[in-house]
Amino acid sequence: MQKEPKSSDDAGPSAGAAPEAADSALPQDSAGKHAVSVLWSFGKCLGALLPVYLAGYFGFSISVVLLGLLVYMRWKHSRDGKQERLQSAMYFLENEKDVTTTRVFRSKRELPAWVNFPDVEKVEWMNKILQQAWPFIGQYLEKLLVETIAPSIRAASAHLQTLSFTKVDLGDRAMKVVGVKAYTEHDKRQVILDLYISYAGDVEINVEVKKYFCKAGVKGIQLHGRLRVILEPLIGDVPLVGAITMFFIRRPKLDINWTGLTNLLDIPGLNAMSDTMIMDAIASFLVLPNRLTVPLVANLHVAQLRSPLPRGIVRIHLLEAENLAAKDNYMKGVISGKSDPYAVLRVGTQTFTSHHVDNNLNPQWREMYEVIVHEVPGQELELEVFDKDPDQDDFLGRMKLDLGIVKKAVLLDEWYTLKDVPSGQVHLKLEWLSLLPSAERLNEVLERNKNITVYGKTADTPSAAILTVYLDQAQDLPFKKGNKDPSPMVQISVQDTTKESRTVYGTNNPVWEDAFTFFIQDPSKQDIDIQLKDDDRALTLGGLSIPLSRLLSSAELSMDQWFQLEKSGPASRIYITAMLRVLWLNEEAILTTPVSPLPGEGDDESELSPGLSKLTPTSKRPEHSSPDGNFASEGVLRIHLVEAQSLVAKDNLMGGMVKGKSDPYVKIRVGGLAFKSQVIKENLNPIWNELYEVILTQLPGQEVEFDLYDKDIDQDDFLGRVKVSLRDLISALFTDQWYTLNDVKSGRLHLVLEWVPKVSDPTRLEQILHYNYQQSYLNKIVPSAALLFVYVERAHGLPLKKSGKEPKAGAEVSLKNVSHRTKVVNRSTSPQWDEAFHFLMHNPSEDTLIVKLTHSWGQALGSLVLPVRELLDEKDLVLDRWFSLDGAMPESQILLRAELKLLDSKLAQCSDAEDSSHVIPSGDTAAAANFELRHRSVPVQGGEDASSTRKAQVKLSVAYLSEENRLVITVHACRNLPSFSKDPPDTCISFILLPDKNRNTKRKTSVKKKSLKPEFNERFDFDMTLEEAKQKHLEVSVKNSVSFMSREKELLGKLQLDLCQLDLKTGVSQWYDLSHETN
Repeated sequence: MQKEPKSSDDAGPSAGAAPEAADSALPQDSAGKHAVSVLWSFGKCLGALLPVYLAGYFGFSISVVLLGLLVYMRWKHSRDGKQERLQSAMYFLENEKDVTTTRVFRSKRELPAWVNFPDVEKVEWMNKILQQAWPFIGQYLEKLLVETIAPSIRAASAHLQTLSFTKVDLGDRAMKVVGVKAYTEHDKRQVILDLYISYAGDVEINVEVKKYFCKAGVKGIQLHGRLRVILEPLIGDVPLVGAITMFFIRRPKLDINWTGLTNLLDIPGLNAMSDTMIMDAIASFLVLPNRLTVPLVANLHVAQLRSPLPRGIVRIHLLEAENLAAKDNYMKGVISGKSDPYAVLRVGTQTFTSHHVDNNLNPQWREMYEVIVHEVPGQELELEVFDKDPDQDDFLGRMKLDLGIVKKAVLLDEWYTLKDVPSGQVHLKLEWLSLLPSAERLNEVLERNKNITVYGKTADTPSAAILTVYLDQAQDLPFKKGNKDPSPMVQISVQDTTKESRTVYGTNNPVWEDAFTFFIQDPSKQDIDIQLKDDDRALTLGGLSIPLSRLLSSAELSMDQWFQLEKSGPASRIYITAMLRVLWLNEEAILTTPVSPLPGEGDDESELSPGLSKLTPTSKRPEHSSPDGNFASEGVLRIHLVEAQSLVAKDNLMGGMVKGKSDPYVKIRVGGLAFKSQVIKENLNPIWNELYEVILTQLPGQEVEFDLYDKDIDQDDFLGRVKVSLRDLISALFTDQWYTLNDVKSGRLHLVLEWVPKVSDPTRLEQILHYNYQQSYLNKIVPSAALLFVYVERAHGLPLKKSGKEPKAGAEVSLKNVSHRTKVVNRSTSPQWDEAFHFLMHNPSEDTLIVKLTHSWGQALGSLVLPVRELLDEKDLVLDRWFSLDGAMPESQILLRAELKLLDSKLAQCSDAEDSSHVIPSGDTAAAANFELRHRSVPVQGGEDASSTRKAQVKLSVAYLSEENRLVITVHACRNLPSFSKDPPDTCISFILLPDKNRNTKRKTSVKKKSLKPEFNERFDFDMTLEEAKQKHLEVSVKNSVSFMSREKELLGKLQLDLCQLDLKTGVSQWYDLSHETN
């Protein structure tokens, strides 16, 4: 070995001495290192020769030595390859910008997702956060492994009682998010994020089992994949998102460098097996259809989020292939043979294998498969063709197709070119089956399925429906022998298919929250069989059989309820949600033009367009639109904010020595929307009489929140809160009640809440309008008479731009002053939007829907003017067809669906004969009296309408509440007041209960500025007996609030009422003429 040179510090005066002197001056530690190095080299040589010696000593053949040498060389090659890939990935992640720049003129397959697809955004800020937090994530992982996982492993097996983690180090290289793509156009109730994850880390985790002198570990991991994160449902309260769901759409790519004993896993064969087993473990809970769901709020149906209804079903007909490569050669390739091809199809974790066809390069399979599609765009059909061999099957080609293309086209019957091979094509027929929540077309589906001929081992009848069973919980299951708690699990069977839930240990009230999906051939002939068993499968805890025919007669083919268990305890029951959906091939929606690949969908290796150049146009365009099952499912919540009582006084005077009142107002929050009422000055019993309408989708966990505040100059004071469950409101449909305010000492709020029924009977419109126009609310709202749903699907034959290029078309849908815009479709004269909108309408007979098509919201491409009254003459109030566009080409058309739903309030149904009555026919209860006082429209005193007499009038309500021993006088409004100057008066109303003239019998409203028709809606309470009330005379003065220096008239009108002449127990509300008295 070469001797180490001596440093200049140690050389000193003997720097020029002889080499022998230099050798003698070497430090002792250098000599020791030299000796160890020599011994290590000798040991390696001895270790290499030892297998040869042992083989000769024991008389083994030299082939055993050569085989061992070959295995070692393959292991070394695999090991070095992994290390090289890991180092390359680390270098790329650290120098992404430089590498991307140098490769920009190369194949796009080598570039990251944010380069290939502009709608994939870089998120360097997120990577900086991950890098900063990485050491702390490592500390948490080390604590988790050492303090939690290791003790659990030691307790689980006697052989592993000496197991310990000797090293846990995540390294310096953090996981990177190389791109993020957001989807918001598919569902307004959710946000979808695709995170392109890349991790090439120097992680090192070592495990030791001292009992067996065994060491193992990992040193370096690569993980690359696309993680989809779904934020749903979006809610109108913190944290804004009800739950987070995440999963890999396809299996991520995994590469692991093993150390210690696990080095054996890098041996060829074991390498692929170990990685596959690990990926299977990851896929079992984090690759579609498996999802990881983290609920953020209470009362969510976690099972329905973890296993939502599929987007649709794709029926795959694997028909044939041609020009496949010949792999069966004879006489070492001198004679060329053929192949024995078979196909493997994958969609997520669903895998199908066809039968193999012997000795044929143009095989005919004629097999059919049905796959569940959970996510589009995103999920792909992967098809690989192999040659069947006794040892290892040969590869004959592959293809991939994004199933979003199938959904768009509905039907594809194409030849697809196989990739990674010199030749070969495969013929597929793909059908997109929509899920219908109605059994109207079931017989038609069954008849269609009879005409489908399927060969081979998949010769079952095509499915007519799918069934999803959500297994929630059970209660009061019977105990085991010895009065021990069971460990229940559930077996759910439909015909020959049985699926099992997980086991919940040690309880007779288990909660599973599992979901199962079954294909159904004929719902009218099949049953759901449910068996509850103990974990040993020997003890049956109960059973249940549900005929699917019950679902066919249920609303929306769904049941959501408790079921009593048979052969179980007397109170044993199980909660199940079962949903049946009919599989419908919408032949009218089949595209007439070739389908383009979905831009930007999939990662940089996705192949979205094989064979698309051979697409054959179908013969016709769809005659009707094809919205999804959620179209027109929204409803209207009508909120009538009536009044409040006994609010807390917050406005204290003179440092709290004099008790004041409050200036209350209400904030209403529901469905992501917020409303604010008017402020009622100095009143602890305010009357708002305001109406609000909200269009909502029925989502779990939603609430309507009412927050009351006292308006102040600086910070408003809190007066209480009320929360009402939307689910309870929808169940009750209508509620009129007082709600006690929470988080305050006193106060209650009167609300009238209605989930307004939707009807399609045009004969109800006149009565609805008649009732709506009778109502008067302080915020000037007129109740809506109808809800219009519009689905804009596509257009055809739009004109070109002025430059001669195809337009970027967008559609703007307007109704009065409300408008919505679709997305802009890039470069097409036949754009497809598939977007839905809704509008509230006050009078469908007068409103008009306008649709304008433009190029990037500029150049006009055509328009449609549709009077909504045309829907009133259509069956079910629906128009669904192609409409010609004005201001465009003669062939320019748009396909849309307009569906009208009348809002038939329960109050409108009960108001047929109430408008001519002066006296309110209510009961004795205060709630009924107050309700009628607010809602009834009564003619003026003397029977003449104010619009004809033009007399100054005041509207009052007077009633006696027997339960509270209280006289209630409500001042509603004035009209036709005189004006004695160029400006309207500043109006207020004062009144007194005669004959007493004291502070307790005098009241005064707030001042309404510059109005001849002021609205007050203020309530005043007087504590007295009914006999005392009947002895009073009410004197009302309507005044102009002017200063004492002003020459304007102060008194605008006067009124006197003898309360003994009124039916106080029933209550009276009406307009009264004012006498024109002067000061």
